[in-house]
Amino acid sequence: MTSRPNQVEPRPAPRLYLVTPPVEDATAFAVPLAAALDAGDVAAVLLRLEPGDERSLINRAKTLGVVAQNKDVALLLDGNVDLVARSGADGAHMTGLGKFTDAVAELKPDRIAGAGGMTSRHDAMTVAELGADYVMFGEPDAHGERPSFEAIEERVFWWAEVFEAPCVAFAAGPDEVAPLVKAGADFIALGDWVWSDPRTTAVAIAEAARQLQLPETAA
Repeated sequence: MTSRPNQVEPRPAPRLYLVTPPVEDATAFAVPLAAALDAGDVAAVLLRLEPGDERSLINRAKTLGVVAQNKDVALLLDGNVDLVARSGADGAHMTGLGKFTDAVAELKPDRIAGAGGMTSRHDAMTVAELGADYVMFGEPDAHGERPSFEAIEERVFWWAEVFEAPCVAFAAGPDEVAPLVKAGADFIALGDWVWSDPRTTAVAIAEAARQLQLPETAA
């Protein structure tokens, strides 16, 4: 994989990447999703779906895909690669090297293939070589556990300094957004904490969005 070239142009400010809670009622979730997308500069939504039959999963993805895509936001499915084309989603996110390797040919070149759950630098480099459109660091695993925040910062910094493929850094709370921006993330993923914020999701996202401005360009 090619190393990241020395940038002449100023580094663009990172954008937001929203990770939904598991969705069962897409019609009910469409309203808060639309409000969330209006609250900040969101590039993509990772749609997590509650289990269901194939038709219901496709219909849920279609319903929320319209909400996202009407606002020029990409809709990615969390797994469910076989449903991407039939639901009209823009791509999928695969967790782990094995799942990414199995799915990438089905998605590329027409759809986005994202990768997360990389347990080593070698795995992250491998998915990038295979054509990952981004690599995510710092997201919780199936048990809700994640590396130390210091380790996540280090991994993001290493990736941003060396590799061309974009990096998504998962912020587990509002206090992690600015440090991950400083570390060099291209996108900041926001998860359950923004959807459960008692002040409303839009307020939480707007506050996160204000932290995306790069230190060197801050007024």
